[in-house]
Amino acid sequence: MDILLFGKTGQVGWELQRALAPLGNLIALDVHSTDYCGDFSNPEGVAETVKKIRPDVIVNAAAHTAVDKAESEPEFAQLLNATSVESIAKAANEVGAWVIHYSTDYVFPGTGEIPWLETDATAPLNVYGETKLAGEKALQEHCAKHLIFRTSWVYAGKGNNFAKTMLRLAKEREELAVINDQFGAPTGAELLADCTAHAIRVALNKPEVAGMYHLVASGTTTWHDYAALVFEEARKAGIPLALNKLNAVPATAYP
Repeated sequence: MDILLFGKTGQVGWELQRALAPLGNLIALDVHSTDYCGDFSNPEGVAETVKKIRPDVIVNAAAHTAVDKAESEPEFAQLLNATSVESIAKAANEVGAWVIHYSTDYVFPGTGEIPWLETDATAPLNVYGETKLAGEKALQEHCAKHLIFRTSWVYAGKGNNFAKTMLRLAKEREELAVINDQFGAPTGAELLADCTAHAIRVALNKPEVAGMYHLVASGTTTWHDYAALVFEEARKAGIPLALNKLNAVPATAYP
């Protein structure tokens, strides 16, 4: 089996290289790859990559994930999160490949205190969510053999994430204020990668499983409680922190 991985150097991409390698011949690309185009700012290029390699499975871990930055560069976010996804979907359909794609809880409005279901209505509140939703729809429209995994609050040993940001700030500041009225499920990139590998095995034998799935770790927490756990574990590990006060604030404190 030939597997084409886009976004190999992101949080999820690094773990996917490990999890996917045992499944077959893995071709892993990122924006800097030279043998084939892995640059999502070039929709025609990534589509041509699919047509040249003709993989059995495409795993897309590439995306514009800077939520705040997407507001100031919506066209670029649309290009990476939707336009190139559509190009890959069309090319995958042409060569008969499966596409595994990751999306986000940002496609929802951010209200409520219980986990979203796949059947819940989407209503993104920002550019990032809008572009990720557009990518979902493009894949659903142009490639029947797809698995879309919506996830949330991803963390990993490599790359940038909330836990690492909080740890850095706690080393620099004596006091922090963290939101305590937004709920989510911190999800490890390792878990996502392992579940993806399992899903590929299943999908190749049961094509009827194609569709949309929410893929997150069990349980829920708030940003504040998540940060508190990070600091607790850091202190247990002997990491010195300047922090001595952690305040819980509503989301409205950060307009």
